Amino acid sequence: MRRAKRARALSPVAVVLVLALGVPLAACGSGNGSRGDNVSAGDDVSAGQESGRTKESGRAMDMQEAAEQSDAMLDAVLKGIDPDVQWAHGPTTTRACGVTRRRAVMTVVSAERRQTFLDRAETFWRKNGYRIKAVNKDEKFPAVYAVTRSGFGVSLSFRGKGQAFLEADSPCVEESKVAAPTAEPNGPAYKDVYPLPRPHVRSDFWSGEGEGG
Repeated sequence: MRRAKRARALSPVAVVLVLALGVPLAACGSGNGSRGDNVSAGDDVSAGQESGRTKESGRAMDMQEAAEQSDAMLDAVLKGIDPDVQWAHGPTTTRACGVTRRRAVMTVVSAERRQTFLDRAETFWRKNGYRIKAVNKDEKFPAVYAVTRSGFGVSLSFRGKGQAFLEADSPCVEESKVAAPTAEPNGPAYKDVYPLPRPHVRSDFWSGEGEGG
């Protein structure tokens, strides 16, 4: 009987602790959407708790830092695709609390090579800990979508005239000014040219016919 009374006496304290701890945790995850959108099952850290923070200090990441991280992600996957392709920067866009960086592929990727191109990007992302969120097997406009543990989304998609586009979307971050990308394209920069040209660079491999290995 004494134990039961003691447990009942402590219950208000437990409630206070739960409320005190629960409020900031709920606020932490509210800015980046549901857990299911950004983190695979089995991850023990939600995207809301981890995304939008710098590794060095743990402070909130701003749009410029998020743009730089997105640039690094796009640089990495382009370097991971072999043979390499010529690319140019696409437009940068910002939304309420996020930023999107884009790259357009100027190399002609034939219809017969598109799936190989997608497969190599997907393989690179899987090897580097990304979660493949969706794969579009459309014959004309195929695409693959991936997410990082920290809530960044990245995609490779084929659109009009068979042109490939890469995009990286940040999670919700602190608002700030966003500078133009500093990475130099491996071909013409097409500065102030919009829309960008259609793919026109020929590749012995990517522009050819037959199944890629």
